[in-house]
Amino acid sequence: MAPQADDKRQAAREVIDILHEISTLLNTDLDRTELSLCVSLIENGVNPDALATVIKDLRKEASLTPRGLANDPEIPE
Repeated sequence: MAPQADDKRQAAREVIDILHEISTLLNTDLDRTELSLCVSLIENGVNPDALATVIKDLRKEASLTPRGLANDPEIPE
C-alpha cells in the first residue's frame, strides 16, 4: 500500500478516536463504527440535524419494542 494511503488511514483513525472521546463525554452511546458511519453520511451530504433526529427516533422506537421494554429497569416484569 502506498505511504499516502497509510497516512490518510492513520489520520482518519485519529479523527474517529477524537470524535469517540467527545461522544463519550457527551454520553451519545455511539461506538466507533457508528461514529464512522455518521461521519461518512455527513460527508456525503446528509444533514447532521436530520441524522441526529433519526438516531433519536430509532432509539425511542427500539426502547418501545418488547425486547427494549424487557431491558427497561423502570418497567416491572
